[in-house]
Amino acid sequence: MHRFLLTPRWWGINVFVALAVPFCLFMGSWQLGRFEDRVATHREASAARPAGAAAAPLASLLPVDKKTSGRLASVSGEYADQLLVPERRLDGKAGFYVLTLLRTDSGKAVPVVRGWLPGAADAGRAPAAPTGRVEVTGALQASETSTSKGVYSRGGLPAGQLGVISAASLVNMVPYELYDAWLTVQMPADGLTPVPAQAPTNTGLDLKAFQNLGYTGEWFVFVAFVLFMWFRLYRREVEALRDAEAGLLPADPASEAPAAAPAGAGGGPQVTASARPAE
Repeated sequence: MHRFLLTPRWWGINVFVALAVPFCLFMGSWQLGRFEDRVATHREASAARPAGAAAAPLASLLPVDKKTSGRLASVSGEYADQLLVPERRLDGKAGFYVLTLLRTDSGKAVPVVRGWLPGAADAGRAPAAPTGRVEVTGALQASETSTSKGVYSRGGLPAGQLGVISAASLVNMVPYELYDAWLTVQMPADGLTPVPAQAPTNTGLDLKAFQNLGYTGEWFVFVAFVLFMWFRLYRREVEALRDAEAGLLPADPASEAPAAAPAGAGGGPQVTASARPAE
């Protein structure tokens, strides 16, 4: 009954199933692991920082990663160029950041977002930075990119404005070296509203995370589909053999066809040609 499983056709089907099932299980488990990693990094990034945690020197927290993003960093130096970062929303309101470059003792500068103001970007409304040597403490942030949420990446900004907070955007605007990071002051002065620290990129439960979860389900559905199709083909083959044994199906349909009578055999006169009428 089951000897058909050893035919070349079924060898091909069985080999395909034997390879497809573990491959789909592996891919599904891999996608599930990616989702679990994103959940873990989201929890780590969104975890509250210890209250009263002491600020660490800026140099000790670089480069910015998932652990150091949002940490309080301290650095000393003198404020230099001041820029505005337009079209930044805070608590659902449109406004702009006041960003000032702080030239540190190392010679490099770090962008410092001193706070946020509502309305359109206006240099006349932005308070001037303190003069002389200052000690700045702020939450450490990774440089933005053109795909970061909320950035102005269309270009065409007037002089003195910056769309993306990053060393790559500032390198052609200032004549000194820059740290690949920036600080946001959590206790600003001069009526500025503090800009809260952002979680590092690719650490939230965003669309990519739920795509990983969706792909996990798809791979496991593929496993069930492959097994279902194998069982369906197997059952159809077995039922066809049982029907043939029970006489419900002809064993050889060609043998059941009526045989054609040979030419010239008995059973009545045969006309081979028609007579032409005499003229």
